[in-house]
Amino acid sequence: MARIEKVEIFMVDLKPKVRRTDAIQSFESQETPIVRITDADGATGTGYSYTIGTGGPSVIALLERTLVPLLIGRDADRIQEIWHAMLFRTHATAVGAITSLAMAAVDTALWDLRCRRATLPLWKMAGGARRSVPLYTTEGGWLHIETAELVEDALAAQANGFRGSKVKIGKPHLAEDRARLLAMREALGPGYEIMTDANQAFTLAEARRRAQVLEEAGVAWFEEPLPADDVDAHRHLAAGTSVPVAVGESLYSLSQFKEYLQAGACSVVQADVARVGGITPWLKIAHLAEAHNVAICPHFLMELHVSLVCAVENAPWLEYIPQLDLIAPEGMRIENGQALPSDAPGLGIAWDWDEILARGVMTPIALAA
Repeated sequence: MARIEKVEIFMVDLKPKVRRTDAIQSFESQETPIVRITDADGATGTGYSYTIGTGGPSVIALLERTLVPLLIGRDADRIQEIWHAMLFRTHATAVGAITSLAMAAVDTALWDLRCRRATLPLWKMAGGARRSVPLYTTEGGWLHIETAELVEDALAAQANGFRGSKVKIGKPHLAEDRARLLAMREALGPGYEIMTDANQAFTLAEARRRAQVLEEAGVAWFEEPLPADDVDAHRHLAAGTSVPVAVGESLYSLSQFKEYLQAGACSVVQADVARVGGITPWLKIAHLAEAHNVAICPHFLMELHVSLVCAVENAPWLEYIPQLDLIAPEGMRIENGQALPSDAPGLGIAWDWDEILARGVMTPIALAA
């Protein structure tokens, strides 16, 4: 039995290298809780999650006071049992962002430990469906970026083998979004995908107006057009446009994805490992989407998601936004616009522990048997 003997908690604050803005917010900072689990044989597994500016100390407090004490002495291989134990210990605060982010840090650490003990990479342990996945880039498509720069960045990505670029939409007037998108389409040609993301900025009426422009530009999908908790409005929008509707970065449970899929309210789900509570529920969501003949194209976390999208059959894209360069400088392997998961045992992330300790924004916490 891989009995858990010690759990350590760290947090670093990683400032984005570029300015990141969308229709409702600015990405100021990336608080990154990290959990390292050690079993009785001395094997370790490391997991993490993230915020986009606030909430990190609350995640750490939930880990230290509530979740990590559950782990000591448990069999680390019983990941499903541990996940449900965490869920029911936090029943009054689930489903929600803080709880999911804390659970994800633990769950990803347990999967890392399992893969390391089995000497298998995550992409094989979780399914082994493919060896690489096409990339689309978001990093050059933020809302504040001028049209000429949007086009320049997308052309550079195209030249490097990328198959698509995401553009944030939600300018004050429809004509502004239209001009940006049509300039990109003219420069990039018909074969390059343009993804659009509204970050929940619109009403149903306005989303319908904008969808007409998106059809004109031939975009790949209309992401988060409406508030994430309004399933019925998404259903109405999806029924009235040829543009695929994408949702999921602001959903936190398997049941929430089930509601969207059963309602026919989306064509793409974008489950985020950190926001749904870890790898354990992410795989369930991916398989649920596959059963509905729907693609999963996860949000953010490319260094971890690269292994998961290569584990399942229905994941045609990986989003390129560098996240961990400062504490995992080896980075993700990219060849001609394709991301390749690591073959190293575990999650495939080579952590720089000296840098993590140097950048820590709190005194590391350790709980042991």
